[in-house]
Amino acid sequence: MKIAIIGQQDFGKAVLEAFLARGDEVAGVFVAPDKEGARPDPLKVAAQEKGLKVFQFPSYRKPEAQNALRELNVDLGVMAYVLLFAPQEFVGIPRLGTIQYHPSLLPKHRGPSSINWPIMQGAQRTGLTIFRPTDGLDEGPVILQKTCDIGPDDTLGDVYFNSLFPMGVAAMVEAADLVYAGKHTETVQDESQATYEGWCRAAESRIDWARPVGQIYDLIRGCNPAPGAWTTIGGKKLYLYDARKVVFGRFADVVGKSGEISAIGETSIKITASGGQIEVTRLRHEDGKKMDAVEFVRSAGLTVGAVLGS
Repeated sequence: MKIAIIGQQDFGKAVLEAFLARGDEVAGVFVAPDKEGARPDPLKVAAQEKGLKVFQFPSYRKPEAQNALRELNVDLGVMAYVLLFAPQEFVGIPRLGTIQYHPSLLPKHRGPSSINWPIMQGAQRTGLTIFRPTDGLDEGPVILQKTCDIGPDDTLGDVYFNSLFPMGVAAMVEAADLVYAGKHTETVQDESQATYEGWCRAAESRIDWARPVGQIYDLIRGCNPAPGAWTTIGGKKLYLYDARKVVFGRFADVVGKSGEISAIGETSIKITASGGQIEVTRLRHEDGKKMDAVEFVRSAGLTVGAVLGS
């Protein structure tokens, strides 16, 4: 089939390569404009290396973007990780319309941080959806869905790179084939089941040490590697990454108060929370790079009893 790829970053690159490997014709690639000082987008680089037409419009609402897609005369538009809004005037141009990838089981977790939130909320399952983009946010009819488990210790990185990324690339190809063959179905999303969460950023990723230890652990997992769950020490941010949960079996097992460094071992530190401890092995101070937790507390002169987040 003849397609246009609309996307960015490594996921967009992987989708491009998957279609090219099958012998499909990619008539053009639409990528978000370069950001000043940032490294070139991997999708853009891959497309240029393959001699493909690359378009970088600041908006898909503009006539020039729509005319560029129209002139390609493609069968299908394939949206692989797109942050720019694409109106119906744009996505409806290809002969068979456009399909879009979203890393959640729509209508659950509409929005831009849809991988973070299920983990942060303690869900045991998530998935991906290939759907028809509409002018509503992730509201279009569903063509295809795939599910995956969220293990009790899985991080954002685990879920994305081990499941949603490779599954998503394969699902985009599968959905494109169904649409091209006229064998697909389009299921309207059940609005009564819809949820929406915004970006997971600094305000959402701050650790409240008074919360139950399980909720804090889910927050850390859901923000690892980005944006990083954080607390403070000495008025500066301290991001926690690799960690595990320790649950107190009895009240007599409680050590320290919430937010207190209650143990410093050879390879980890333990921070007390309601009902247990967070055992941290890797972290990052806002002034530095990721490092071993024990190395950090020793270099910072921290001892058992130091309180975080105050």
